[in-house]
Amino acid sequence: MLKIETFLNLETLEQHIGKDALIEFLFTHLDRFRDTKSAISKAIDYAFSKDPGRGGYLIVAFEDKLPVGAVVMNNTGMEEFIPEYYLIYIAVDASQRGKGIGGKLLQQAFDTADGDIALHVEYDNPAKRLYERMGFSTKYAEMRWQRSK
Repeated sequence: MLKIETFLNLETLEQHIGKDALIEFLFTHLDRFRDTKSAISKAIDYAFSKDPGRGGYLIVAFEDKLPVGAVVMNNTGMEEFIPEYYLIYIAVDASQRGKGIGGKLLQQAFDTADGDIALHVEYDNPAKRLYERMGFSTKYAEMRWQRSK
């Protein structure tokens, strides 16, 4: 039976799955759209930060106590001119895709957020169709300038 939990602090996350296990889950199931484990860790730390203008939450879907999906939401602290929340990561176990878990995770994210939500998605990511079905729309093209290393 699918059980979806929302985590507002690291202590509760550690009791259910553990930060390192969640990082490994996300790293594995984000597939070719993944970031480094360090970046995933920083997004989780940001979500649980008590610093002004930071915060957020994590959502994890469990099937028989094993993680099958996860979301990392960060609070932008910038309401009124950009959405209050940024969906940093959403991943579903590759063997569980197509069962509606991604939609249930997004709905839980909507129900938990007390403001608007933004995300970025690559044009060729199959999840883009799910986001559009769930009500996300393209408002702007994101452009980035990267400092030479």
